[in-house]
Amino acid sequence: MIQIFITGGTFDKSYNYKNGSLFFEKTHIPEMLKRSKSQLNVQIKTLMMIDSLEMNKADIQKIIFNCKNSRCNKIIITHGTDTMINTAKFIAKEKIDKTIILTGAMIPYAFGSSSDGFFNLGCALSFSQTLKSGVYITMHGQYFKWDKVIKNLEKGCFEKIKS
Repeated sequence: MIQIFITGGTFDKSYNYKNGSLFFEKTHIPEMLKRSKSQLNVQIKTLMMIDSLEMNKADIQKIIFNCKNSRCNKIIITHGTDTMINTAKFIAKEKIDKTIILTGAMIPYAFGSSSDGFFNLGCALSFSQTLKSGVYITMHGQYFKWDKVIKNLEKGCFEKIKS
């Protein structure tokens, strides 16, 4: 079984077509799994629905607590991309013997085919089944060890840190 923890981020933002604002209503994960015809055994739990820039230490501790106490050894966390690496660092410090993957989206799933969220979720589900224990970031078809990745704001993507 794969545990999916929802924390919010651009991934789950909805769009108000009347005023152009983005907001949180509900997670899109069940719909995404249904649309993809996923046959995986997953358990979904919403921990919070916030922008990652609003995430505080208590929120990160809640994520860590749930990772430690999940009966699953394969965990995916949907997370805002702005602070994803920071959260991964705090999870990694706990040395939890599970495969933990953080993923997100640069464009909300609610924007349809222009969103990268659908692809990123699929990659996270695949990588969660093949990677050994550790903390990873999965974006745009690639996975990165939590401490070997940066978010390139200029290009709008995640990249491996060059040694």
